[in-house]
Amino acid sequence: MKSLLLLLFSVALQTSGALGWAAEAGGVKLLADVPYKVGGQLSDYEMDRCKLDLYLPEGKKGYPTLVWFHGGGLTGGAKNGKDTVAVVRSLAAAGVAVVSVNYRLSPKAQYPAYIEDSAAAFAWVKSHIAEHDGDAGRVFVGGHSAGGYLTFMIGLDERYLRAHGLELTAIAGLIPVSGQTMTHYTVRQERGIGKFTITADEAAPVFYARKATPPMLVLYADQDMAARAEENAYLVAVIQATGNLGCTGLLVHDRNHGTIASRMVNADDKARVAMLDFMADPARYSLAHKPGKVLTQP
Repeated sequence: MKSLLLLLFSVALQTSGALGWAAEAGGVKLLADVPYKVGGQLSDYEMDRCKLDLYLPEGKKGYPTLVWFHGGGLTGGAKNGKDTVAVVRSLAAAGVAVVSVNYRLSPKAQYPAYIEDSAAAFAWVKSHIAEHDGDAGRVFVGGHSAGGYLTFMIGLDERYLRAHGLELTAIAGLIPVSGQTMTHYTVRQERGIGKFTITADEAAPVFYARKATPPMLVLYADQDMAARAEENAYLVAVIQATGNLGCTGLLVHDRNHGTIASRMVNADDKARVAMLDFMADPARYSLAHKPGKVLTQP
């Protein structure tokens, strides 16, 4: 009888599925596959992709929340990818709610669909996180690679959040990790432009560099993919040149484009520590770090 009860309990956890709570290791609860866009006007593809997973720290209230966008070049990736799940679950175990988001992908959907989805996901979290004991005034946005690009775009181009009745001040802070700051190469390819034809138009985060932005912690790797570190350094330099005191760029040593994110699961990882410190108090973090400060990690 005891064995049967244990078997049933195990099956229940594995099949809790959509809109069901499941216990996670490290005091984290998961609410999976929540749709953040609804309505009869949605395509089948939107209904399939426009969902999010909430990783919530148990036994806490008033915590900050990080809306996290996965990488994959805007053409692949998923909120439940192995590396993504490891990172977001680890951050949630540290006491921060993390909302992992799926969005439509190219070529099935094209610019600006994936940015619009990202803004819709943020708006949903902003409206609903208090229902789960989170602080709606401390909702951050972050993501790795393509997710970093999406973070930049909804945090710098005010049009996307305004479509949901929100201003950029609704974002507590931006944490893009190795995101593209010029027009994303997938957007260029959608337009028939060569992948390496550098463009900085309305689809480029750097196009929106200015003094008034949400606080920003821009992370990138010393061994990042070609030109990625340079793009991030350039955006940070331009934003700081406007007199923006809330933008901090941190180059993480001994990391490449993948490991700058995947190693965030380690408690002593400098990128992870910087993220958690930034979310604890963005203003204090910015004041404590001089422009151009470089993080080094053994």
